[in-house]
Amino acid sequence: MFYTRKGDSGTTKVFSSAPGERLSKASSQIEALGSLDELNSFLGLCKVQAGEWKFRVGASGPLLRELIHEVQENLFIVQAELAGAQKSIDESKIRKMEEVIDVIEHELPPLKGFSIAGGSELSALLDVARTLARRAERRVVEALRRGEVKIEDSTVSFLNRLSSLIFALARLANHKFGIKEEPPSYR
Repeated sequence: MFYTRKGDSGTTKVFSSAPGERLSKASSQIEALGSLDELNSFLGLCKVQAGEWKFRVGASGPLLRELIHEVQENLFIVQAELAGAQKSIDESKIRKMEEVIDVIEHELPPLKGFSIAGGSELSALLDVARTLARRAERRVVEALRRGEVKIEDSTVSFLNRLSSLIFALARLANHKFGIKEEPPSYR
């Protein structure tokens, strides 16, 4: 079923909603869930683009496409937790992301400042995903601050680290394509 008409009044429900309970679609919780959904969907586009290029993250690491898929799976865990399910991101997932970031950092030239997004299409898409990850993180933190959700500290850490991972992947994409980062001229 694609529609129920129950949300026509601007309300919805989540996993933890009591029978008959409806939430405003303008609530911080629903905004956070929507931002995570946008990020996950956009990562799907990045994954399709990454699938055209069979490069690995690190010498023997996963294909970029596989890594993005794993991130998408983890985002579903975050969304479930935000909706009240008994799911959460454990510390091992954060450590794994940090290990991947460290591998990428060793492969890339040192970062010397800001760079203009773009270069390759894949890098540009990943840069958009990075900004969506940052926005989703802000929305989740706002819902947490307002007391609309209860989530583990590890989930907030995961979201914070996620944008760092995506930034590293965007830089890696340009590096793999032989495209140099372009700093802003500030003219």
